Amino acid sequence: MRTPFKHLTMTDRLRIEKYLRDGMKPREIAAILRVHISTVYREMQRGKYQRMDKDTLELKEAYSPDIADQRYRENLRNKGPGLKIGNDYELANYIEQTIIERDCSPAAAMGYAQNEGRQFKTKISVNTIYSYIHKGVFLRLTMADCPRRGKQKGKYQKVQRDKSARAPAGESIDNRPEEVRERKEFGHWEMDTIYSSKKGGAAALLTITERKTRKEIIISIPDRRAETIIQALDALEQRHGADRFRLIFRSITVDNGGEFSATDMIEASCMEDAARTKVYYCHAYHSWERGSNEVQNGMIRRKHPKGTDFREVTPEEIAATEEWMNNYPRRILGYRSSEMAYRDCLAELGIAV
Repeated sequence: MRTPFKHLTMTDRLRIEKYLRDGMKPREIAAILRVHISTVYREMQRGKYQRMDKDTLELKEAYSPDIADQRYRENLRNKGPGLKIGNDYELANYIEQTIIERDCSPAAAMGYAQNEGRQFKTKISVNTIYSYIHKGVFLRLTMADCPRRGKQKGKYQKVQRDKSARAPAGESIDNRPEEVRERKEFGHWEMDTIYSSKKGGAAALLTITERKTRKEIIISIPDRRAETIIQALDALEQRHGADRFRLIFRSITVDNGGEFSATDMIEASCMEDAARTKVYYCHAYHSWERGSNEVQNGMIRRKHPKGTDFREVTPEEIAATEEWMNNYPRRILGYRSSEMAYRDCLAELGIAV
């Protein structure tokens, strides 16, 4: 259950002072007050002052509820006049709650507002929201709550090809049609696996990303053997039906991992004597050649960090992660979600959802 949002009152501040004097930890205080632990830490910082210890005569840091309340009210006064967001508390609260509750970026928060048809008195840009977060305008929202925390994506480093690297098991990505590369045609996917450390066992996730819509499919698998991947794809084909599968999964781009080495079985239908898809293989050490899938894997890691033992992750948790990703507003899609774009593409093909 998520921690509810609320403003700390003077009574809360007096309680925090007492709890700190009693030696309680911030996490314990947060649980009692039913607020996020970061709220307690920020409150302790807000009310921090130096007091002299009676016994040692040394200055020590302490918390004052009066100082905290005074600074809180000063901040409130400073946040109104001069800021574009002004007194539009509805917008401020929506931005704050959406970013924290839905684990999204400021841009995605405005995308949610757009998709929900919400109207506010004030219109502000994403850059302005970031500026307000940096300045501490929001009561609880900080850069630590933003997915990328303001970091820019680093450049890919060129890696010298290993002459001993495994040769592609099938057709090279060099032969992939232009319409696939330019994302003009729906139905071309990228596929990879996410797995934990050795102590986490062999369990993994099979992740499949549609290039045009960024639709994500996440399948829990017990291991990363080639036959396991085939079983997962067979189950996916059976769920869609052979004809429908061929329309939706025209091609799949993978790396040269051993789990994707059974090219013929990936491409062949398990339901009839015919092809079901086309597989293309990236160059060795060129993960950016399936860049959409790499980005999506990064999103999955926000919910299931490195070291996660996927044997302990329930199907319901995997489904929740998949749903969160597919309903996430995408700037590249005009802030529509992948699910919206995907359904439109299915409708164009005459496929009922």
